[in-house]
Amino acid sequence: MERRRRGASDVVGIAVLGGCAAWSLITATARAGRPEGVLLAVLAVAAGYAGGRIAGGLAPVATSCVVGAAGLGLAVASPQAVPAPNTSGPLGGAGATAALLVLSTGALACAAWASRTRRMRVALHLLSAGTVVVGAVAGSTAGAAASCGVVLCALAAARLRHRAGALAGLGVGTAAVAGLGIALAGGALPSGPASFLEGELSEDRVQLWHRALDLAASDPALGAGPGRFEEFGAVSTLYTAPSVPDARPHSAVLQVAAEQGFVGLALLAAAYCWLLYVLWRSTRPTPVVLTAGAALTGVAVLATVGNPLSFTAVTAGAGLLAGIATAVPFGDEPVDDGAAPEPVRDGRG
Repeated sequence: MERRRRGASDVVGIAVLGGCAAWSLITATARAGRPEGVLLAVLAVAAGYAGGRIAGGLAPVATSCVVGAAGLGLAVASPQAVPAPNTSGPLGGAGATAALLVLSTGALACAAWASRTRRMRVALHLLSAGTVVVGAVAGSTAGAAASCGVVLCALAAARLRHRAGALAGLGVGTAAVAGLGIALAGGALPSGPASFLEGELSEDRVQLWHRALDLAASDPALGAGPGRFEEFGAVSTLYTAPSVPDARPHSAVLQVAAEQGFVGLALLAAAYCWLLYVLWRSTRPTPVVLTAGAALTGVAVLATVGNPLSFTAVTAGAGLLAGIATAVPFGDEPVDDGAAPEPVRDGRG
């Protein structure tokens, strides 16, 4: 029965990711768009997820450590651009760097919870906490803050016995942040909070959000076409704005709504909900599952105010982490040596 349920969740994932790819092709055909970016992101997530499931089944701790180290190395090596990602670089700046730091934190914390001994667990938790320092030193305030949140969630996960409520809370939090961005773009917030958020996010970025929302409203069915926001959405005076150098909306929610309509936005939300669902169905210990969920939620939140999902390193890393957290290890899951509470195997209730 459990195997059939896992198979069903994989079928759902194939359907959702396939729907994302198919809809981008449909809207690109109807609007002469460029679907390559969407297709590459879908392929990266799918390939990362499959690779994470395989490698995580063979060596869950080692795989998590490798993913964490690789993400940290890419984040440190990537060029920095504050306060917005610089798409001329191979990985981008603030947005992609912050997302890579979050994924690295999550992967190292997952390795800690899957390790066999207390000493190894403590060492890996310290390494995961070290990404907060790396983010601060590298000048990625968003990355340091989000990584700190993942570390705290990872530590709190040890005391949780039911993952369903925690995963639902992560989903509600992501929806709230996305809704706040849409409300700001639509001018629905009171003047005080709106002025504060504009000051933090930059006026140029909020203006692009306004334009993205207008585009979505003008053609809610198909949008302007994948990759065409720069053509129709950007105000000419913003192309040289230092805070938003590439004239993209820097919000996955608003960019998808503007370029692929509300069907594309529904598919994007379905992909995130599917990740939370397969984490809920995972047979891995609850601390591993919730830590991965916190890291993926951190990336989702960053994607509502930036464009980290435009970079293959981030989308592939997200798929890898999800695959590791849902893998079925070949052999028994590590048993604690008695120095700490044994991780709960099935806390899905």
